[in-house]
Amino acid sequence: MKVLITGSTGMVGKLVLQKCLLSDEITEIRSLVRKPTGLKHDKLAEIIIENFEDYSQHENLFKNISVAFFCLGVYTGQVGDELFKKITVNYAVEFGRTLENHSPQATMCLLSGAGADTTEKSKTSFARYKGMAENRISNLNLRFYSFRPAYIYPVEPRKEPNVGYRIIKVLYPLLKLFGEKYSIKSTELANAMFNVGLYGADKQILENQDILKYISSETYLNKA
Repeated sequence: MKVLITGSTGMVGKLVLQKCLLSDEITEIRSLVRKPTGLKHDKLAEIIIENFEDYSQHENLFKNISVAFFCLGVYTGQVGDELFKKITVNYAVEFGRTLENHSPQATMCLLSGAGADTTEKSKTSFARYKGMAENRISNLNLRFYSFRPAYIYPVEPRKEPNVGYRIIKVLYPLLKLFGEKYSIKSTELANAMFNVGLYGADKQILENQDILKYISSETYLNKA
């Protein structure tokens, strides 16, 4: 299997990439990055992309792909609204369109977010733009899955993006008590994305509690 991934330097994308590197089923990984990471592996090829809205010079990268993971994103408030929409909607949709053109048999996994609004009427830009991306990609000729995690607890140490995330990380043990709708570990999310990408899921839109069902490959053994 050949895999295409973008966002592989992020909290979740990095873990998805690690899963792919360790998998015997995956023979080639093409990682689209803004700058080299220095990571070396026999199965891995890093390709520098300057414009994630235009793949006209990189169409060969999208050929013969089995699974594509779109994990690229930005936190609300880190950039202005125009750029936030471009990254959240335009980048994801163009990735999907190019994949459809060259590997229509492929599976695409999108890292979306809880509250994504497919009516596109939400006053919250995060919800509205995530919903836009889901709508446009779901209309493509692809096997498509969207992941809507709630709070993602970072298993690996990282610098939190803002004060809110620093607070909620401290409160995570309490948040877990509220049930499966409200939180997920970064490793659990990465495991689920990897498993669904390779083996599929029962529904296209996966909310937090749905994602947790796919964190183990035993899910598929039990259904066999």
